[in-house]
Amino acid sequence: MARERIPGWLAALIGGAALILIWWLVSVVAFQPSEGTSFTPVPSPIAVFDWLFVQGNIAGTWGVFSPTITAAAIGYVWGNGIALLLATVVLVFPRLETVITQVAVVTYCLPIVAVGGISIVVLGGAKNPGDPSQTAIFLAALVCVFTTVVGAILGFKSADRASLDVVRVFGGGSWMQMRKVRLVAALPAILNALQIAVPSAFLGAVLGEYLGSITAGVGPTLIRLQGQLDSAGVWSVFLLCAVFALAAYGLFGLVIRFITPWVSGKAVR
Repeated sequence: MARERIPGWLAALIGGAALILIWWLVSVVAFQPSEGTSFTPVPSPIAVFDWLFVQGNIAGTWGVFSPTITAAAIGYVWGNGIALLLATVVLVFPRLETVITQVAVVTYCLPIVAVGGISIVVLGGAKNPGDPSQTAIFLAALVCVFTTVVGAILGFKSADRASLDVVRVFGGGSWMQMRKVRLVAALPAILNALQIAVPSAFLGAVLGEYLGSITAGVGPTLIRLQGQLDSAGVWSVFLLCAVFALAAYGLFGLVIRFITPWVSGKAVR
């Protein structure tokens, strides 16, 4: 008799409740405020709830996140566009696979904090107050390249050889093979890589804002709250970042299920 699996939504609720409980225990037991001060580096979930909803700071969320989301979206498009272009070059010129793969690995292995410092000098922050940071856009694009290049190359190489031969027998060339066979075979891998790149791009944008000299966005908000020793505010912004990244990741997963029903519709045995 097969054991029934816990539904995904129930597992998520249980896991979330367990994390909140652990968080509360750690804040109460391990991080007590110092004598004569109310500051604690790890505020309780109640303190974070109070900062967000009782004090009403949740109302300014869009104003804080709008520049960061814009920078992450622009960087996401540029980074993944370049990655898909590099993967296509490998498909047309297979001998370049080693070179392009090594380039992708280098972008993954570079210390992003050091790259961010250099990009601040070269690109600067935002051109106008309220605009997305150029450094944030660059870092958001950079962190997307590796996973998308590798996923796209592996997807293109997964095409069925017999199907490629059938296209060739009926007079189809490389372009026909690309459209009819390789792209269909690679689509699930490419979409999965693009899904992974969503939270990565957001993280890169936040880091770019944190390092750059700008006045709007998640990065400068974190810097201001840290300077004020507002731990509840810092943790609140951190949790909102996690919520946004998870929501964007989940929405992209729904898009994948809609675009590739022949993959998502398979029964799990």
